[in-house]
Amino acid sequence: KVPLRKCVVSGEMRGKKEMVRIVKTKEDEIFIDETGKKNGRGAYVSLDPVVIQKAKDKDVLSSVLKTKLSDDFYDELLDHVNYRIARLEIMKQNEQ
Repeated sequence: KVPLRKCVVSGEMRGKKEMVRIVKTKEDEIFIDETGKKNGRGAYVSLDPVVIQKAKDKDVLSSVLKTKLSDDFYDELLDHVNYRIARLEIMKQNEQ
């Protein structure tokens, strides 16, 4: 059974591994949760650069996490998503 999560931008249900988790701690720290297990309020976003750009344009994560996020954070998130997508592609090629 694959654990499903809902993207806060697109509203799509996807497997946890197809998502990026953003966490807000009690100390108001915001970061990308690589493990998916860090303490704090989590929001999931699809592993898709188009969705990340839409989140940045509409500043979706700021309203979901109830704090102001900078454009730099969205840029970092976009870089992270592109990196993960590239890794997945490499892994697929190695399986063949």
